[in-house]
Amino acid sequence: MIGRNEQNSGPRSGGGRWIWLSAVVVALLLIAGGFAAIARPWTPEFRHGGLTVAPPPAIDRVPAAVTPADSAAPAPTVAGIAAALAPVVGSPDLGAFAGQVTDPVSGTVLWSQDPAKAMIPSSTAKVMLTAAALLTLPDDQRVTTRVIAGAPGELVLVAAGDPTLTNTTDGGYYTDGPRIADLAAQIAASGRQVTSIVVDTTAYTGPALAAGWDPIDIPEGSITPIEPIMLDGGRFDPSADYSPRTHTPALDTGRALAVALGVDPNAVRVGAADRTGAEIAKVESAPLRVRLHDMMIHSDNVLAETIGRELAAATGHEASFAGATAATAAALTSAGFDVTGLHLADNSGLSVDDRVPPRLLDAIVATAAEPTGDDAVVPAGTQARPEHDPRAAALAPLLDDLPVAGGTGTLAPRFVTQNRAGAGWVRAKTGTLSVASALVGYVLDRDGRVLTFALMSNDRLPEVSRPALDAVAGALRDCGCN
Repeated sequence: MIGRNEQNSGPRSGGGRWIWLSAVVVALLLIAGGFAAIARPWTPEFRHGGLTVAPPPAIDRVPAAVTPADSAAPAPTVAGIAAALAPVVGSPDLGAFAGQVTDPVSGTVLWSQDPAKAMIPSSTAKVMLTAAALLTLPDDQRVTTRVIAGAPGELVLVAAGDPTLTNTTDGGYYTDGPRIADLAAQIAASGRQVTSIVVDTTAYTGPALAAGWDPIDIPEGSITPIEPIMLDGGRFDPSADYSPRTHTPALDTGRALAVALGVDPNAVRVGAADRTGAEIAKVESAPLRVRLHDMMIHSDNVLAETIGRELAAATGHEASFAGATAATAAALTSAGFDVTGLHLADNSGLSVDDRVPPRLLDAIVATAAEPTGDDAVVPAGTQARPEHDPRAAALAPLLDDLPVAGGTGTLAPRFVTQNRAGAGWVRAKTGTLSVASALVGYVLDRDGRVLTFALMSNDRLPEVSRPALDAVAGALRDCGCN
């Protein structure tokens, strides 16, 4: 299961669209045993008692700086990367291990081990979904949830694929999630009498759980049945990443609307309905770019599956697991990525049936990281790409969706007590199942050069394999490999 192994303990924050290096150092020096407050002036006894009060120490503050990585930094070599990784890539803790490292300036693969081997990707599968969405859909696309008139006294809640609605007053789990209260207010303002609600879920087809999923992941908080409307991704506790989830997300949403309207929640049913009635109310999700960021930073499986169906519907595929995964593969193929060896049972990476070669994941990140415009400076004597890759600009936002080592999202608790050299310098999508761990992203090496990587470990428990993967990424950070 992906469950608690992907748990995020870090803050919800984003970052600049630059591949960046930053330093924020704030020194706060406290005088041990000092007085917190002075109630009255110094007494003569204190002033003449031979004691000296030192002046307060200076507080040094280094302002935050965000600058683009220098594509003209010294280029790493194949031999240099091999030497840097040799002490760590042979660790038995990596189990069945495959990976690839690339210089995105030149497009040169600098190191690889079984790069075409089909591996269990776990949540790094979300890298492919994000790439497919960025290449295919408008980044400001929203999902609209509507309420229309049904039979006399009946409302139809048209579920269109938004799992981010919330019944809370403080914004819910997802960034800018729409509110049930807003739907209820619009319905009340219409003056319509309501006695029952139908939740129309026909937007999705096929099974609600994917092949290779374990139903235990519902109460353990990783997933819920994939239905086209939910409250806070089906969480019982909207404040928790890994809250236990409901088995009936669409029905729960309809009942929440009923309660908000003062209607008996038992008068809510789920099923097909006539969708030709007049529109009474509607709310919209956050833009796609916001939802992709939430999905990647927090490794949200429900968002992945619903965005996958959004992609499917936009490209003529059925809104099911089969259609959504086919849409992802088709978008990557159409963009020129080699998907040989790719097999997806879902878009979240929760399925143990998923298989992805590391060279595909690394190729996506390397394309996103290719310098463009004024940043595309190549030092003399260094090989550059023969021509600019038109996919780079579309994929660049993916870099901002990657968690920061030791800082944000699912990487917040990592690179903290071990492999600390990578903290703040590694940005990567994590992936964790009980049988597989992976890390896919980029790092700045010691010379300031960007290196992309896809590192995949199978057949080891995550508590063993994750530190070993972090050690490989940390070795790339510590590498002056030119």
